Amino acid sequence: MFFVNLLFVNHRDLFHPQAGGAERVIYEVGRRLVKKGIDVTWLSENVGNSLEEYDNIKLIHAGNKFTIHLLSLRYAKDYDVVIDSVAHAVPFFSYRVNKKSIALVHHVHQDVVKYELSPFTAFLVRQLEKYIRYYPYIISVSKTTKNELVKRFKIDESKITVIYNGIDHDIYKPGEKSSIPTILWIGRLKNYKNPLDAVKIFKKLKTKAMMFIVGGGEMEKEVKRAISGDKNIIYLGKVDESQKIKLYQSSWVVLSTSFIEGWGMTIVEANACGTPVVAYSTGSIPEIIEDGVNGYLVNYKDIDRAAEIIDYLLESESMVKYLSKKSYESSLKYDWNITADEYYKYVWKIANE
Repeated sequence: MFFVNLLFVNHRDLFHPQAGGAERVIYEVGRRLVKKGIDVTWLSENVGNSLEEYDNIKLIHAGNKFTIHLLSLRYAKDYDVVIDSVAHAVPFFSYRVNKKSIALVHHVHQDVVKYELSPFTAFLVRQLEKYIRYYPYIISVSKTTKNELVKRFKIDESKITVIYNGIDHDIYKPGEKSSIPTILWIGRLKNYKNPLDAVKIFKKLKTKAMMFIVGGGEMEKEVKRAISGDKNIIYLGKVDESQKIKLYQSSWVVLSTSFIEGWGMTIVEANACGTPVVAYSTGSIPEIIEDGVNGYLVNYKDIDRAAEIIDYLLESESMVKYLSKKSYESSLKYDWNITADEYYKYVWKIANE
């Protein structure tokens, strides 16, 4: 018997061609909430997927990436609790029709949009993002994002609950390392993630190594041009889950060059697979990486320092083994079952207020 009727609103579902981290969060949390007795529905834009249910999560597809913001109001009023996943800056405004609406904020986009949008569109999106402040309840995926919400939008911090994302340790676990030093860069090929920085860092290495670049996006042509003629850098594009895990497991180091991450999911995934991460010290990354334990932090755009640290690691297989063990141990604090338990308590409390 279901006790709470919960609606997730998000632009994409798990089967959307551009599905990513935000969709993974909803799926992993949603399917566990169903097992706990919550009736979960997921509303997303219609891209031709006719599937009406997946893993006991009901699926509704309506409108496109623009009209779903209006259509969502039609559905939000009919549920006990609504979680609007603000994955693309502009909220869905469910709080206008349902007093028990939660904004799930992955990161604050105020600085990011200038990298991705025209000046006018970026200005408009920045203004609309500020409406997050009107939600009665907010979930932040990191302390960094919570602090940004308080600082940027003057939100009362008592409205914000931090719930970290998790990891499935039955799937993401250590495996065999490559026989040759290997580096992995993985993520969307977007300006703010700086994939070209990874290429610059690799080309400064003194140690002979291989690098794989994984992901798709609008910078694909630029990345291909940048690595043209270099046989030691291989662009794989998008890969399936099993191949992604093998790459995490076999790599000696994962490199992260993002300008900002509300939650570094790829870092936790890499650590769970026993791989340390060298990353820019931006956004929530310092919450996850502890220097010399599960990776190393460098200042934003410090190409030389990043190359220096990676060289140090690649020249010491024993150090990689030590960090591999520590990285895995560090990842154990993040688990989808723990995350789902926190969501369950939070949603149940709000539903019964």
